[in-house]
Amino acid sequence: NTCYNAVDRHVAAGRGDAAALIYDSPVTGTIGSYSYAQLLDEVGRVAAMLVRLGVEKGDRVVLYMPMIPETVFAMLACARLGAVHSVVFGGFAPLELAKRIDDATPKLLLTASCGIEGARIIPYKPMVDEALALATHQVDHVVLVQRNEQSATLCAPRDIDWAVLRTEVATDPVPHCAAVAAADPLYILYTSGTTGTPKGVVRDNGGHAVAL
Repeated sequence: NTCYNAVDRHVAAGRGDAAALIYDSPVTGTIGSYSYAQLLDEVGRVAAMLVRLGVEKGDRVVLYMPMIPETVFAMLACARLGAVHSVVFGGFAPLELAKRIDDATPKLLLTASCGIEGARIIPYKPMVDEALALATHQVDHVVLVQRNEQSATLCAPRDIDWAVLRTEVATDPVPHCAAVAAADPLYILYTSGTTGTPKGVVRDNGGHAVAL
């Protein structure tokens, strides 16, 4: 399991206090650090969130998110459950996002209220809404991180606030790392689609681990 190899085994080996993830954002002036123990806790909470929303091994989850720690938590949480994540570049046009949603048929879409490119704030939620209006496949829920730079309006019951859901699962058990075969898919990464329909490249757990 990729999450076990990236996080759990380091904590088990006594390296829980070592820095595992350092976040240094020049656009927001935010600097933060997560130890392996803290990262395990954050990933475990997000995994519990996904389980609460019905995600199981083999399900797909699309991540349309900026470069924030929650994105890393989500990728590792999916791996922990044996779910297949697909990172779509935040800020992609709605039609491009819709094509990837229809191909991957995800159970959930994880996003944020906005991305930041230089001094420009890019609202993500309107693009997510338009993409889902264009897509044939519909996700069960959109889970959204509200950022300080811009908030987004949520439409219940489909849309869920990340922070609220995280609080609700605070006492839920941390899901164990799912047993996965080397050939089981870890993530789907789509080609640009500049010469045709985007093609999903499936990366398996074993090949990814060996490459690392």
